[in-house]
Amino acid sequence: MGEAHVVCENGKDHTGSDGDRSSKNSLWYEEELGKGLKWTYSVSRVLHRGTSAYQDIALLETGPFGKVLLLDGKMQSAEADEYVYHEALVHPALLSHPDPQNVFIMGGGEGSTAREVLKHKSVKKLVMCDIDEEVVSFCRAHLAANRETFQNKKMDVIISDARMQLEATSCKFDIIIGDLADPIEGGPCNQLYTKSFYQTVVKSKLRDGGIFVTQAGPAGILSHMDVFSSVHDTLKQVFRYVIPYATYIPSYSDVWGWVMASNTQFGCQSAAEVDSNIKLRLSDHSLKFLDGTTYTGMCTLNKRQRQMLHV
Repeated sequence: MGEAHVVCENGKDHTGSDGDRSSKNSLWYEEELGKGLKWTYSVSRVLHRGTSAYQDIALLETGPFGKVLLLDGKMQSAEADEYVYHEALVHPALLSHPDPQNVFIMGGGEGSTAREVLKHKSVKKLVMCDIDEEVVSFCRAHLAANRETFQNKKMDVIISDARMQLEATSCKFDIIIGDLADPIEGGPCNQLYTKSFYQTVVKSKLRDGGIFVTQAGPAGILSHMDVFSSVHDTLKQVFRYVIPYATYIPSYSDVWGWVMASNTQFGCQSAAEVDSNIKLRLSDHSLKFLDGTTYTGMCTLNKRQRQMLHV
């Protein structure tokens, strides 16, 4: 996305500076969700733009979702509901581990995944490794919700390729989190979703009892075969215990999926166990989205998903 691409109410294309936009509600951002499928949402202004060696970066002020972060024109997170994605990515794995102290995040340059990890009182060391320094700097400067996270002394921010960093480190981790873009053929993250990577790198860098969790793309009735099922199936070839789960995210316009994996037996805890662990183990007891009932609901996939994932 070289420039934010918006479509006016009259249907004409419009790209330009903030000064060109006289009507707050007359501009719309258009995003392609899939082949033959697009959606638009209202844009009041483009707050910031930037370009890195890897992607275009933009921060928009939108009508339905508040501030929206775009990378290469694709929605990454929205102020209105980013906590749904990040709480779902982080807390099921950390709550399933008896004592998560060392955590590694692949990607996560926005800082929101780290923010959720640092709510766990047991965490002593957090490494966030993102390849794009411009994204990290951009988010550090413009996403006020995560400013305290980037200042936390428990966290090391490393600008590097996550695979190279994991291969090079002598450390092992209780939790490894994949907060990466979907595995698109030829894309920069594709190598971080392969059986080889999970087998030779991720598995070897987990401590005994360690858990790996990754975002796994759209998981709706019509979309779960694109990424969700393949990530699940790949992890099943490497780890003994694999748990897929999903929930709806409004700003993504779809159900979204995640997959947890470990060689130590674990499972979706009861609602009461999750609520108890949240109260005991998190510094912020009042998560916006996740509680025990929500957690067990995410682990209950619909019939079509269960058939295709063989769970």
